[in-house]
Amino acid sequence: MRIVRTVAELRDATLAARTTGTGIALVPTMGALHEGHLSLVRAARAENALVVLSIFVNPTQFDDPSDLAAYPRTEQRDAELAGSAGADVIFAPSAAEMYPDGFATTVHVGGPLTATLEAAGRGTGHFDGVATIVSKLLLAALPDAAYFGMKDAQQVLVVRRMVRDLGIPCRIVACPTERDADGLALSSRNTRLTAEERERALAIPRVLRRVAEAIRIGAAGKAAAAAPSGDPAPTGAEPLADHGAFETARRRGLAELSAAGLDPEYLAIVDPEDLTPVDAPPAGGAVLVLAAARAGNTRLIDNVVVDTGTPVPR
Repeated sequence: MRIVRTVAELRDATLAARTTGTGIALVPTMGALHEGHLSLVRAARAENALVVLSIFVNPTQFDDPSDLAAYPRTEQRDAELAGSAGADVIFAPSAAEMYPDGFATTVHVGGPLTATLEAAGRGTGHFDGVATIVSKLLLAALPDAAYFGMKDAQQVLVVRRMVRDLGIPCRIVACPTERDADGLALSSRNTRLTAEERERALAIPRVLRRVAEAIRIGAAGKAAAAAPSGDPAPTGAEPLADHGAFETARRRGLAELSAAGLDPEYLAIVDPEDLTPVDAPPAGGAVLVLAAARAGNTRLIDNVVVDTGTPVPR
């Protein structure tokens, strides 16, 4: 495995694969790798001849300087893990390489994708930072595909929109969220949690599961009520059968997060394509449930995609 630190070195390392068209994959990360990152590397390895993993703690997407300073930096360990998972090249540039003196360009994705949820708490500059650095990484590596985890679902949507709007010839692959055995979504920030804070943080996936179950039950009840057969709605469907009832489930979820000792920022039920709020259970398709909350000083995010066409066990 090769570690490179400049765009020129990266282009040289990927030249043969780019010339032969055998498939280049990019896995963008900020380091502090965990199994979630490694699952992306393995997915990229299965589909491409050359896998590049980037390690760059991007300062432009942090709204809190203390959060940037506290972000773990473990490059040697990261390189060993990435290599064992199948990465061929590590791209670990300096801030000066990515943002040289006089750098004056920002990539901005407008519209609702960057105006709600994460942007509401972290500011629209957060996604400007994401879009700018991802575009620079894509132009540096010139990959055929880039792999992202669905834990950062809003980020995936923003990157897809940017790639589509700018006509960047790269496929964006979203991989499922990896979780610890207790259900907590894997995150580099989890290492900051005390044992007590981690126990409290388990309320996040628990609330997401409960809201998802309520949505599936409500959607099944709505579908059953509309079916020609007249089959009765499954038990529990009624509470979510009415227009606007998602708000009740959302408020209950927020209350549960607070009761667990967390400081919730949002719990949202939205369309998984454009993040517009959904306020009633559709009979088919999917909805996305997202949450953000602080456990102590550590901010955590998680989400779950709910397929409302999936039958609910009776």
